[in-house]
Amino acid sequence: MTKLAKQIITIIIDEYSQQALLRRLSDPHWFQALGCTLGYDWHSSGLTTVLTAVLKQAMTPSEHGIAICGGKGRHSRQTPTEITQTAQTFNLSAATTNSLRYASRITAKVDNTAIQAGYPLYHHTILITEKARWAVVQQGMCLQDRTARRYHWLSAHLKSYVLEPHEAIVGDTKRQATLDMTAKQSLQCQKISTDVAKERPTKVKRMLKSIRPKDQKSLQQWMPNDKPTNYLAGSLYMPRNINWKAIKKAYETQPKNYEALLNIQGIGPATIRGLALISQLVYGNPPSWKDPVKYSFAYGGKDGIPYPVNRQAMDKSIRILQSAVQNAKIGNREKLRALQRLRRYVPPNRENQQMDKPRSVLA
Repeated sequence: MTKLAKQIITIIIDEYSQQALLRRLSDPHWFQALGCTLGYDWHSSGLTTVLTAVLKQAMTPSEHGIAICGGKGRHSRQTPTEITQTAQTFNLSAATTNSLRYASRITAKVDNTAIQAGYPLYHHTILITEKARWAVVQQGMCLQDRTARRYHWLSAHLKSYVLEPHEAIVGDTKRQATLDMTAKQSLQCQKISTDVAKERPTKVKRMLKSIRPKDQKSLQQWMPNDKPTNYLAGSLYMPRNINWKAIKKAYETQPKNYEALLNIQGIGPATIRGLALISQLVYGNPPSWKDPVKYSFAYGGKDGIPYPVNRQAMDKSIRILQSAVQNAKIGNREKLRALQRLRRYVPPNRENQQMDKPRSVLA
């Protein structure tokens, strides 16, 4: 897998650019297609961890001008150190290094805290180019039903870390009750939450106590009830313990916006949930409870579920990968197997469709 991955990414960077590779890896369908090409089952959470680990081995800063930092479990905790090492290799400034470390930290904080569907992160990787552009691919796991959810970020398209910032959020399960503080519908709730956090902790305690009936065990009664909720994520239970040290820190620092609030150490899911409930029940500004996940079923289903097959997008990804495999300097056996895996996804009558031309042709 590593041998084939190295040749594919080398061809794509040479023919297109480093940024083009980041953009493709930020497309969940293209990401899945690459995993299929390298021989991994697409319908598996393991594709994310295996593919990013393979790319990390195959991609070298000196040859490709891109580095991957982080990984699964304990490897994710090495991300800040690896970012610093990468920045030194690329001769990036101290300010740029700090911004990259911040991007890694805040993207993980948003997906672990601002979006609550019961998927705590266990995998985090950030891809960094020599020009300090980046992409984040991270994944969370629901321990209750063992389903996974992957989050894609891309710096080139990012306008805000806390307002619909993702390239994609993909998974096989859509929850009927999800706290999404990054949705546009949560914008006013963000403001109220930030304002409340800047109040004296004693006042915040009184407000939280006022919305917590003694017999209240979950947030179910405040969810949109147009449909029955058969599943209630554990993360959405009424917060029992708020980190009051973090609330005190917010009062002392007076965060200027919601992003600054999230960035305070100790502000976790329970605190964010409590502030959102105060905004909804005390001030009448509810957050979004709509799950932002999109299904990752290849490029759609032939029965139209979750949406009709997008053949143009499917062909585009496959053609780029086929071209990369055909030009890759690998053995005939590996090349043949990779092409056979790709051809399972494209009928013969679409073999000759014209795709985006690479940079060398356009030039």
